[in-house]
Amino acid sequence: MLMERDLNVVRYMVVCVNEFADRLNINGQEAFNYLNKHKAINFLLNNYEIEHTLSIEDAIDDMVIVSKKNGGTIQ
Repeated sequence: MLMERDLNVVRYMVVCVNEFADRLNINGQEAFNYLNKHKAINFLLNNYEIEHTLSIEDAIDDMVIVSKKNGGTIQ
């Protein structure tokens, strides 16, 4: 059984991936694969305590920055 914090992290990740997908007009699976490949998923997980206090727009901007630093080309 997942703890409350774990559920919050999962929910937050789902929202971030979906909002990223919406911003770029791609589907959720494509967004997740891109973010995972370019280490933005790990970034969000490792920095959840800070990132979840920011706006979703700021979190998406951070994911774009991290992805670009790791070879991503989507802006």
